[in-house]
Amino acid sequence: MASFELDARLAADTLPIADLPLCRALLMNDARYPWVVLVPRVISVSEVFELSPEEQAQLWQEATQLGAAMKKVFHGDKLNIATLGNVVRQLHIHLVVRYTDDASWPAPVWGNGAPEPYELDQQGERREQLLAQIEGLALPT
Repeated sequence: MASFELDARLAADTLPIADLPLCRALLMNDARYPWVVLVPRVISVSEVFELSPEEQAQLWQEATQLGAAMKKVFHGDKLNIATLGNVVRQLHIHLVVRYTDDASWPAPVWGNGAPEPYELDQQGERREQLLAQIEGLALPT
């Protein structure tokens, strides 16, 4: 039986945070933005419509609840939620807290500037901030 495997590019660009009921939550290794990637732990899925209706509802719950918590705790001006899949085919959703004075505003974060990897202490601090938000979510299972 096949098991869930994270796409190699996602694994290289992110740091693990936690597993939610459906998704693996990953921290994008770019300190310019509070940025989480959610990857449903479902084998061979590249599009939202390939998930069951129950999985689609769970995905949306996880994305919207975590996104709302992130926007609040990081005092964002806007939350970008996106699923592109043009480079990485594995279904994943980006949750990016944006600020009207960030380097990319108002454009998308993709292709704007070079990522700034987290320093080790920053990485731990951001991960703890996000874990606290995840633990506070009331997610259906």
